[in-house]
Parts: sequence; structure tokens; C-alpha cells
Amino acid sequence: MTTATTIRMDDSIKAQATDILESIGLGLNAYVNLALRQLVNQRRIPFELLPADDVPNEETRRAMVLAEAKELGIVKDDDLSFDDVDMLMASLDED
Repeated sequence: MTTATTIRMDDSIKAQATDILESIGLGLNAYVNLALRQLVNQRRIPFELLPADDVPNEETRRAMVLAEAKELGIVKDDDLSFDDVDMLMASLDED
């Protein structure tokens, strides 16, 4: 015997999960049933729970540190800067 159950989830997560599951031939309902069966069989969460990626990531963190170092005068700021697109385009045309 089966019973219908309603679950609430973020629309974006549902869409992403559905795409992944469809690519391996499973539906969302089948996956939830598999996960629940494993929960019951193993008497534990049947997968590793990991935190979300660090925000900011390493690349972004490094860029933030460099920007702050330039602002403080620790690192020379020799990057070109432009007030508008026309100035940028003129600079590119010079090269």
C-alpha cells in the first residue's frame, strides 16, 4: 500500500534536481522513495552532508585582498581605469 505525501521545496532546487535525476533515468518521486528506503534500511542519513561552498570562494577572496591592498597603497595600482565605455574603446584603439 502507498500513500500520497506533499513536500515543499525551493523551485530552483526542484528544477536542478529533476534535471539531474532525469539524466540518469529517475524521477523525483523514485529518488525520494530510494532515499527513504535507505534511511530505514541503514538507520542513518544515506549520504554525506556537506556545507555549502565557502562564500566568497578562494578566487574571490584573493581578489578582495588584492583590491584592499591596492586601496591601502600596499600594492601598486597600475591597472587602467575608465570613466565610460568610450574611454575604454579609445584606449583599445590605441593599441
